[in-house]
Amino acid sequence: MLGGASAPPSSVSSRLHRRSHSSGMPVLSEDSGLHETLALLTSQLRPDSNHKEEMGFLRDVFSEKSLSYLMKIHEKLRYYERQSPTPVLHSAMALAEDVMEELQAASVHSDERELLQLLSTPHLRAVLMVHDTVAQKNFDPVLPPLPDNIDEDFEEESVKIVRLVKNKEPLGATIRRDEHSGAVVVARIMRGGAADRSGLVHVGDELREVNGIAVLHKRPEEISQILAQSQGSITLKIIPATQEEDRLKESKVFMRALFHYNPREDRAIPCQEAGLPFQCRQVLEVVSQDDPTWWQAKRVGDTNLRAGLIPSKQFQERRLSYRRATGTLPSPQSLKRPPYDQPCDKETCDCEGYLRGHYVAGLRRSFRLGRRERLGSSQEGKTPTVSESPELLTYEEVARYQHQPGERPRLVVLIGSLGARLHELKQKVVAENPQHFGVAVPHTTRSRRSHEKEGVEYHFVSKQAFEADLHHNKFLEHGEYKENLYGTSLEAIQAVMAKNKVCLVDVEPEAVKQLRTSEFKPYIIFVKPAIQEKRKTPPMSPAFEATAAPLDEEQQEMATSAAFIDQHYGHLVDTVLVKEDLQGAYSQLKVILEKLSRDTHWVPVSWVR
Repeated sequence: MLGGASAPPSSVSSRLHRRSHSSGMPVLSEDSGLHETLALLTSQLRPDSNHKEEMGFLRDVFSEKSLSYLMKIHEKLRYYERQSPTPVLHSAMALAEDVMEELQAASVHSDERELLQLLSTPHLRAVLMVHDTVAQKNFDPVLPPLPDNIDEDFEEESVKIVRLVKNKEPLGATIRRDEHSGAVVVARIMRGGAADRSGLVHVGDELREVNGIAVLHKRPEEISQILAQSQGSITLKIIPATQEEDRLKESKVFMRALFHYNPREDRAIPCQEAGLPFQCRQVLEVVSQDDPTWWQAKRVGDTNLRAGLIPSKQFQERRLSYRRATGTLPSPQSLKRPPYDQPCDKETCDCEGYLRGHYVAGLRRSFRLGRRERLGSSQEGKTPTVSESPELLTYEEVARYQHQPGERPRLVVLIGSLGARLHELKQKVVAENPQHFGVAVPHTTRSRRSHEKEGVEYHFVSKQAFEADLHHNKFLEHGEYKENLYGTSLEAIQAVMAKNKVCLVDVEPEAVKQLRTSEFKPYIIFVKPAIQEKRKTPPMSPAFEATAAPLDEEQQEMATSAAFIDQHYGHLVDTVLVKEDLQGAYSQLKVILEKLSRDTHWVPVSWVR
């Protein structure tokens, strides 16, 4: 740091010398050193009312004795550097040994005894050794000799000594035992790790020694333990691979994780310390897919440059298929689904959708039954069934996407657990800004009432026409209520988007997959009510602490419904909105909608290609 000064001491002194005459400062000579210049600067620091704290800090720093000593050392080094010194003797250590030998053999006086004691101190001996190393310019490492009993084949192999500095970070390489030769070889190099940054260790290299310890007959677990416990520099004796593999190919693929992963709980991973934990919905940058079983990846946004191991898509799918076949992973078809969000608890919920004078259609209020009626009937209010061959949740390739001017707005999809009351949120959003937001007008087979208009409250169609559209998969959701059919069609959603409005739909989670296309580019918001544990304190008993009362039946149903959606559909969600009250939830939703067209989001890569 000090050696990189932008101006030599003489030029600094000259400027200060000129300034000192005009300001009354003490005069510096042209020969003044850096430490003298520093002392002068310190003496001139006069704190004022505006910069008292800053001046005090500088004065304390410049007054440090250690800094003054460093300045003096710097001056001495620069002086000798300009003199181009040459060593008087290239072997001062040998001379010291000879003097010590003479002193020990002769009759020793007090002065001679003191000299012998000085020459015997380890610090002086170390200084002399450093002097000899510099004088002889002997900076190359000294490699240990090969064993005498080494076989001829080994003599023909080239041996490479690699010294790496790993500090507290892992080495960034995994090893395995070769099935044919029994040698310990490097299995993979972790991108960004110490081994990768050095460029000296490659996949296929045979490892012979670690810090002087032979590893030929040790198990890979024992070797990994030696590597993990090594701090500072680590020395490896390596026989390079016969045909050195290409350097790791550049791979930059982004994947959204659709499951949680903890390498500490994975018995199949080759090295748990090299594993990368992640959460569901977290975006990962996959930097290497060379290994078909274990990919190397980094979490997007992490400052750690070293990649970690994650199970590959193919390997994770095989594991999930096996678990599903053996029954340890339940199929979605076998799960009992709790009720989702309901508009109200009235048995006949066919209320009008007016709010502040604006009609808000598309609430699906007629075919989404009340909670009590749903629990008592398994025939009405039918919802879409899940796929016969449920997907295995591993990874989804994603890319960054930002809405461009002129593009149709993205579809906003609300899903909610029991108690979310999504229809209230939709009503409030559309009523506040009907020019920018809209909802899909549902279809029904019931008769039109006198005050209703076609295409406003509903699209009124015959039962035959409804069933024909249903047969051609035109409905996103449909249901039957009081012998009338109701449904939300994809065309109704497209009609809102064609007006350049943001269409808000609330659907049951099973219907989300049908909307996840490049046409709709849906942004999915999971709304769940905040469930707070009630506190009960015995009255008039201050000595007793408040205890948490158990959730009542309704709260327990809400919690179960939210947990089910999060577990089975959480991977489809872009953001979670926790609703404590209508106004608070609306404020959160408003912020989300404002950012939707402004911010960059991760979407399936097929949407942008």
